[in-house]
Amino acid sequence: MSLAENALRQPEFDEPERSRHLRAVERPARRRRPRLAYAIVALAGAALIAGAQIALTIATTQDSFEVAKLSQQNKQLTWQAQAAAQDLDGISSPQSLAAEASKLGLVVGGSASYLRLSDGGVIGAAGPAPWASTVNPTGGNAVPNALVRDTPPPPESNPGGAGVEPKAQEAAPVQPAAPPTAEGLPTPTIR
Repeated sequence: MSLAENALRQPEFDEPERSRHLRAVERPARRRRPRLAYAIVALAGAALIAGAQIALTIATTQDSFEVAKLSQQNKQLTWQAQAAAQDLDGISSPQSLAAEASKLGLVVGGSASYLRLSDGGVIGAAGPAPWASTVNPTGGNAVPNALVRDTPPPPESNPGGAGVEPKAQEAAPVQPAAPPTAEGLPTPTIR
Protein backbone atom coordinates (compact mmCIF):
# COMPACT_ATOMS: atom_id res chain seq x y z
CA MET A 1 0.00 0.00 0.00
CA SER A 2 1.07 3.31 -0.71
CA LEU A 3 1.15 6.27 1.48
CA ALA A 4 -1.53 8.02 -0.47
CA GLU A 5 -3.99 5.25 0.14
CA ASN A 6 -3.10 5.10 3.78
CA ALA A 7 -3.75 8.75 4.24
CA LEU A 8 -7.16 8.54 2.69
CA ARG A 9 -8.35 5.77 4.86
CA GLN A 10 -9.85 6.76 8.07
CA PRO A 11 -10.15 4.45 10.95
CA GLU A 12 -13.65 3.36 11.56
CA PHE A 13 -15.18 3.62 14.93
CA ASP A 14 -18.42 2.17 16.03
CA GLU A 15 -20.81 4.97 16.80
CA PRO A 16 -24.10 4.35 18.33
CA GLU A 17 -26.89 5.60 16.21
CA ARG A 18 -28.56 8.65 17.45
CA SER A 19 -32.19 8.40 17.47
CA ARG A 20 -34.04 11.43 16.47
CA HIS A 21 -37.06 12.31 18.45
CA LEU A 22 -39.43 13.72 16.02
CA ARG A 23 -42.96 14.16 16.99
CA ALA A 24 -45.92 16.05 15.73
CA VAL A 25 -46.40 19.56 16.97
CA GLU A 26 -49.12 19.74 19.45
CA ARG A 27 -51.74 22.33 19.29
CA PRO A 28 -50.62 25.43 21.27
CA ALA A 29 -52.47 26.27 24.41
CA ARG A 30 -55.06 28.95 24.12
CA ARG A 31 -53.77 32.34 25.12
CA ARG A 32 -55.84 34.15 27.62
CA ARG A 33 -57.22 37.47 26.60
CA PRO A 34 -55.73 40.43 28.46
CA ARG A 35 -58.03 41.68 31.08
CA LEU A 36 -59.55 45.08 30.49
CA ALA A 37 -59.21 46.11 34.14
CA TYR A 38 -55.41 45.91 34.04
CA ALA A 39 -55.29 48.11 30.95
CA ILE A 40 -57.59 50.68 32.53
CA VAL A 41 -55.51 50.78 35.72
CA ALA A 42 -52.29 51.22 33.73
CA LEU A 43 -53.73 54.03 31.61
CA ALA A 44 -55.26 55.75 34.65
CA GLY A 45 -51.91 55.60 36.46
CA ALA A 46 -50.10 57.13 33.49
CA ALA A 47 -52.74 59.89 33.25
CA LEU A 48 -52.46 60.55 36.98
CA ILE A 49 -48.67 60.87 36.79
CA ALA A 50 -48.95 63.24 33.81
CA GLY A 51 -51.55 65.36 35.63
CA ALA A 52 -49.38 65.58 38.74
CA GLN A 53 -46.41 66.64 36.62
CA ILE A 54 -48.46 69.39 34.95
CA ALA A 55 -49.80 70.60 38.32
CA LEU A 56 -46.29 70.78 39.79
CA THR A 57 -45.03 72.69 36.76
CA ILE A 58 -47.86 75.22 37.01
CA ALA A 59 -47.33 75.66 40.77
CA THR A 60 -43.59 76.18 40.31
CA THR A 61 -44.18 78.73 37.56
CA GLN A 62 -46.73 80.59 39.68
CA ASP A 63 -44.32 80.63 42.63
CA SER A 64 -41.55 82.06 40.47
CA PHE A 65 -43.84 84.91 39.39
CA GLU A 66 -44.75 85.54 43.03
CA VAL A 67 -41.07 85.61 44.04
CA ALA A 68 -40.30 88.09 41.25
CA LYS A 69 -43.20 90.30 42.35
CA LEU A 70 -42.13 90.23 46.00
CA SER A 71 -38.50 90.98 45.16
CA GLN A 72 -39.62 94.01 43.10
CA GLN A 73 -41.80 95.17 46.00
CA ASN A 74 -38.85 94.70 48.38
CA LYS A 75 -36.65 96.78 46.08
CA GLN A 76 -39.24 99.59 45.97
CA LEU A 77 -39.63 99.56 49.75
CA THR A 78 -35.85 99.75 50.13
CA TRP A 79 -35.78 102.79 47.84
CA GLN A 80 -38.58 104.41 49.86
CA ALA A 81 -36.72 103.73 53.12
CA GLN A 82 -33.54 105.28 51.71
CA ALA A 83 -35.49 108.34 50.51
CA ALA A 84 -37.13 108.69 53.93
CA ALA A 85 -33.71 108.41 55.63
CA GLN A 86 -32.35 111.17 53.36
CA ASP A 87 -35.35 113.38 54.14
CA LEU A 88 -34.82 112.76 57.85
CA ASP A 89 -31.13 113.65 57.54
CA GLY A 90 -32.05 116.90 55.81
CA ILE A 91 -34.77 117.85 58.28
CA SER A 92 -32.56 117.06 61.28
CA SER A 93 -29.57 119.00 59.91
CA PRO A 94 -28.42 121.95 62.05
CA GLN A 95 -29.30 124.49 59.36
CA SER A 96 -32.85 123.15 59.03
CA LEU A 97 -33.30 123.02 62.80
CA ALA A 98 -32.05 126.62 63.12
CA ALA A 99 -34.48 127.79 60.43
CA GLU A 100 -37.40 126.04 62.14
CA ALA A 101 -36.35 127.43 65.52
CA SER A 102 -36.29 130.98 64.14
CA LYS A 103 -39.79 130.43 62.65
CA LEU A 104 -40.98 129.46 66.13
CA GLY A 105 -39.46 132.62 67.60
CA LEU A 106 -36.49 131.04 69.34
CA VAL A 107 -33.38 133.21 69.54
CA VAL A 108 -29.73 132.45 70.01
CA GLY A 109 -28.82 132.94 73.62
CA GLY A 110 -25.88 134.97 74.76
CA SER A 111 -23.24 133.41 76.91
CA ALA A 112 -23.88 130.13 78.64
CA SER A 113 -25.26 130.06 82.16
CA TYR A 114 -24.88 127.21 84.62
CA LEU A 115 -26.82 126.27 87.70
CA ARG A 116 -24.77 125.32 90.73
CA LEU A 117 -26.68 122.53 92.47
CA SER A 118 -25.14 122.93 95.89
CA ASP A 119 -26.65 126.33 96.61
CA GLY A 120 -28.87 126.96 93.55
CA GLY A 121 -26.77 129.86 92.32
CA VAL A 122 -26.45 130.83 88.66
CA ILE A 123 -22.97 131.07 87.22
CA GLY A 124 -22.63 133.28 84.15
CA ALA A 125 -24.94 135.91 82.72
CA ALA A 126 -28.26 135.31 84.44
CA GLY A 127 -30.53 137.19 82.13
CA PRO A 128 -33.05 136.47 79.44
CA ALA A 129 -31.98 136.07 75.85
CA PRO A 130 -32.27 139.16 73.67
CA TRP A 131 -35.54 139.76 71.84
CA ALA A 132 -34.14 139.39 68.34
CA SER A 133 -31.60 136.86 67.21
CA THR A 134 -28.30 138.00 65.80
CA VAL A 135 -28.12 135.03 63.42
CA ASN A 136 -30.48 134.55 60.48
CA PRO A 137 -30.13 130.93 59.32
CA THR A 138 -32.00 131.57 56.07
CA GLY A 139 -30.16 134.76 55.17
CA GLY A 140 -28.31 135.57 51.99
CA ASN A 141 -24.90 134.49 53.25
CA ALA A 142 -26.13 131.09 54.41
CA VAL A 143 -24.52 128.08 52.81
CA PRO A 144 -27.24 126.21 50.88
CA ASN A 145 -28.09 122.78 52.19
CA ALA A 146 -28.60 120.26 49.38
CA LEU A 147 -30.42 117.87 51.71
CA VAL A 148 -33.27 120.31 52.43
CA ARG A 149 -33.50 122.00 49.02
CA ASP A 150 -36.38 119.83 47.77
CA THR A 151 -37.78 118.80 51.14
CA PRO A 152 -41.26 120.13 51.89
CA PRO A 153 -41.60 121.94 55.20
CA PRO A 154 -42.94 119.91 58.12
CA PRO A 155 -46.64 120.26 58.89
CA GLU A 156 -47.70 123.13 61.12
CA SER A 157 -49.80 121.03 63.49
CA ASN A 158 -49.08 117.71 65.12
CA PRO A 159 -51.76 115.36 63.74
CA GLY A 160 -50.35 112.32 65.55
CA GLY A 161 -51.21 113.29 69.09
CA ALA A 162 -51.76 116.06 71.51
CA GLY A 163 -48.75 118.19 72.17
CA VAL A 164 -48.07 120.31 75.21
CA GLU A 165 -50.12 123.47 75.10
CA PRO A 166 -48.04 126.57 75.80
CA LYS A 167 -48.97 128.44 78.93
CA ALA A 168 -50.10 131.99 78.55
CA GLN A 169 -47.30 134.26 79.70
CA GLU A 170 -47.06 137.93 80.20
CA ALA A 171 -45.85 139.84 77.21
CA ALA A 172 -42.13 140.35 77.46
CA PRO A 173 -40.98 143.93 77.34
CA VAL A 174 -39.66 144.93 73.95
CA GLN A 175 -35.92 145.33 74.05
CA PRO A 176 -33.94 147.02 71.36
CA ALA A 177 -32.54 144.57 68.84
CA ALA A 178 -28.85 143.90 68.92
CA PRO A 179 -27.04 144.74 65.73
CA PRO A 180 -26.65 141.65 63.54
CA THR A 181 -23.15 140.31 63.42
CA ALA A 182 -23.66 138.10 60.40
CA GLU A 183 -26.50 136.80 58.31
CA GLY A 184 -26.57 133.02 58.48
CA LEU A 185 -23.41 131.03 58.53
CA PRO A 186 -20.43 133.28 57.88
CA THR A 187 -18.85 132.62 54.51
CA PRO A 188 -15.80 134.21 53.00
CA THR A 189 -16.39 136.84 50.36
CA ILE A 190 -14.30 136.21 47.26
CA ARG A 191 -13.66 139.18 44.98
